[in-house]
Amino acid sequence: MEEPLDDRIAVDLARLDPEGEILEGEADIVDLDEKYVHPFGGVRYRLRAQAFGTELLVSGRLEQDFELVCSRCGKDFDTTIVVEDFSESYEINEKMQEIVLTSDARDAIILNLPSYPVCDEACPGIELKAKTRMPADDRWSALDSFVTEEERNQEHGES
Repeated sequence: MEEPLDDRIAVDLARLDPEGEILEGEADIVDLDEKYVHPFGGVRYRLRAQAFGTELLVSGRLEQDFELVCSRCGKDFDTTIVVEDFSESYEINEKMQEIVLTSDARDAIILNLPSYPVCDEACPGIELKAKTRMPADDRWSALDSFVTEEERNQEHGES
């Protein structure tokens, strides 16, 4: 049985090494209620956290797997959204116990989702079915023989 994923990412300031430390793990923090965007698994992260006086600098990599719907052909496909350059700065003081990164990490993943996801750059889009000819509508055939007064006058050489 798999261990449940954390539901947040946080830095424990009381235990933070003065030289900084690496935070690694997976957290279930992207919960979208979207018809065409479905995250699965958790956000995998590898972050470096280091305090500089009254500032905590956190930087690193985030990634999350998604099932998306292709905007060209409408088929489902899986992709991984990667944020290579996640970087946030937090103001800290000696009274603070921890800094929660969950919201910023979640926002970084969501902001990197494609506006128009495509399953493959070569995706041709929706297949067009062979054109079917509509049956003739006899009601309009009466207009085929319709001649305007101007056309009639031109035929008879009148002006």
